[in-house]
Amino acid sequence: QVQLVESGGGLVQPGGSLRLSCQASGNIDSTYAMAWYRQTPGKRRELVAAMSFQGNTNYDDDLRPRFTISRDNAKNTVDLQMHNLKPEDTAVYYCNAFSLTREEDDYWGQGTQVTVAS
Repeated sequence: QVQLVESGGGLVQPGGSLRLSCQASGNIDSTYAMAWYRQTPGKRRELVAAMSFQGNTNYDDDLRPRFTISRDNAKNTVDLQMHNLKPEDTAVYYCNAFSLTREEDDYWGQGTQVTVAS
């Protein structure tokens, strides 16, 4: 079993930066990718960025210039650095850890609210 705890959300002004962190506990082996998603009310949860254990990344193309995912396999953490935030980035951001070989191993954090407003 894997548990994920996000931190770092909050209120930030447009143009500001924020760093989200996700701490995973449990058996995160080399088959696990870790990712950040976000969701706004009435919309589907959307992928922001993902990173495999080996460091391969996948980004939402529109967010790639401003968002950077990083991962520390030794600490079982995944971070999301966000720059030049815009009001449309306001959402609940979720951490996800999933095995690329075992479909049943798919875990989510509780989410952290990011609000971009002046």
